[in-house]
Amino acid sequence: MPKPELPKEHSETVSVEVVQLEELTLEEQQLRLQLERKVERSFYECGKALMELRNKRLYRSTHKTFEKYCESRFSFTHRNVNYLIAGSEVVDNLLVGTIGSQIQIEDDLGTICSQILPTNECQVRPLTKLEPDQQREVWQQAVEKAGNKVPSGRIVKDVVQRIMERTKVPNPYRIGEVCQFVVKDNPDFRGKGGCWCIVSQVNNFSCNVIAWDGEYTVSMDHLKSLDYSDSNCEQMQEISKRITRLLSNKKLEDAAIKMLKHLGEVKRPYLTPFEEKLLSFIEQECGVVDEASHNQS
Repeated sequence: MPKPELPKEHSETVSVEVVQLEELTLEEQQLRLQLERKVERSFYECGKALMELRNKRLYRSTHKTFEKYCESRFSFTHRNVNYLIAGSEVVDNLLVGTIGSQIQIEDDLGTICSQILPTNECQVRPLTKLEPDQQREVWQQAVEKAGNKVPSGRIVKDVVQRIMERTKVPNPYRIGEVCQFVVKDNPDFRGKGGCWCIVSQVNNFSCNVIAWDGEYTVSMDHLKSLDYSDSNCEQMQEISKRITRLLSNKKLEDAAIKMLKHLGEVKRPYLTPFEEKLLSFIEQECGVVDEASHNQS
């Protein structure tokens, strides 16, 4: 007896398209690398241009200061400009060594580009606090840690931290300096974004700081100097003392505390006339006006 024929299963034919990658000629490889370098080094060229504008004082026909010129022309803050210039100097230093293994060509700047170089300013910012030899060492380690690719800013920062712990790089901050909290990757300082503080003690790898709502111990990586002049730092120190005195008063209302929080987040080294009136009013209501006036005189 013949076996029953099983029904044939429905089947579909899947076609797979094979994409043939086209090889580049040596000339095309060189051109591609040149163009990639221009994209990657945009922050570098920006920093170099800013440095030349500053050093040759090419802003003087329209602005009294380089800072005002950058703010008006490019919407760059003083801090942004410093980061870009410092970053370009780090890249110049990295170009001295031989890092990575890429096609060696000469670009239109006359620079031999055989290195794996930074692609944005955040990747070199942690290197600015190191000596040139250390910068090259850290960058090479970061490149290796990233699998011979451009490392992220976090990888560079981690390698820098190990180098600093090993070599005990001096703490760059000083007592009385006005800094800003860097809250990224640090949940302990959540809500402190934009707040300024006064350095009260300098430790090996951290600082004790006084913020508007109390004292904190902060690692160097979570502080950023505001680059204020000595006179501006003194003004901010006096504001800090006045806020601290008021916060010791247990009768402060919520509106007053919110006002003090606002003052702890100002982005300038002074109070507006209106802010000064409000602060003086709170001091008067809390009975500390005489002490504050005595310290101001």
